[in-house]
Amino acid sequence: MPSLDWLTARPLAHRGLHDASAGVIENTASAFAAAIAGGYGIECDLQVSADGEAMVHHDDALGRLTEGSGRLAEMSAAAIGKVRFKASADHILTLGELCDLVGGRAALALELKSRFDGDRRLAQRAAVVLTSYKGPVAAMSFDPALVAAVRAIAPRLPRGIVAQRHYDDWPGLPPALRRRMTYLLHLPHTRPHFIAYAIRDLPALAPLIARIVFQLPLLTWTVRSEHERAQAARWADQMIFEGWRP
Repeated sequence: MPSLDWLTARPLAHRGLHDASAGVIENTASAFAAAIAGGYGIECDLQVSADGEAMVHHDDALGRLTEGSGRLAEMSAAAIGKVRFKASADHILTLGELCDLVGGRAALALELKSRFDGDRRLAQRAAVVLTSYKGPVAAMSFDPALVAAVRAIAPRLPRGIVAQRHYDDWPGLPPALRRRMTYLLHLPHTRPHFIAYAIRDLPALAPLIARIVFQLPLLTWTVRSEHERAQAARWADQMIFEGWRP
């Protein structure tokens, strides 16, 4: 297993160090620059475009923070790149643009978003882009199939599983998959190098076994208060935070 000391050395800013009241929007160049300036690592999200590009955006559709509408998976990377954020001059970045911006100055934890439909294109594109990236970077996902794809495509790329106790946000998940995700039963197949687990669900047996018995670093998300910070310090190796500065 590769050394992941760089991943746990500093807190990671959730979707960058964003502050909407100051015009710094999540998952934008401004938020990433603020995280770098603050000495933090960066957690951010990737969605796949219709033409297979990895785009830096949390939602699978436009509209919450951006101008326009439409699902990213049905738009080309060029069209997505022209979209502006409502409260910022920033535009949606490609993974390559993110890598150029960060340039190894901060740890990157990239969450590969999934529709749980077997589409491996996001894992494939991320692996291609990150092959030439020289900075500290890891890919992670809620979807065991995407983590397994990263393992198959780029076995040396650090990979993690994002997990929580309940998966009510995905009512369509098959019961068998839900059980595998809840209890981390996929670990022999996905072989993650680290776990990222919901702070609200800690302590929990499965991630603590992975941390103590298998010595997998444990990140926890999303820490938003001093109380949660104390919980993170007790149960995890590092936190992904938002809304304040630790």
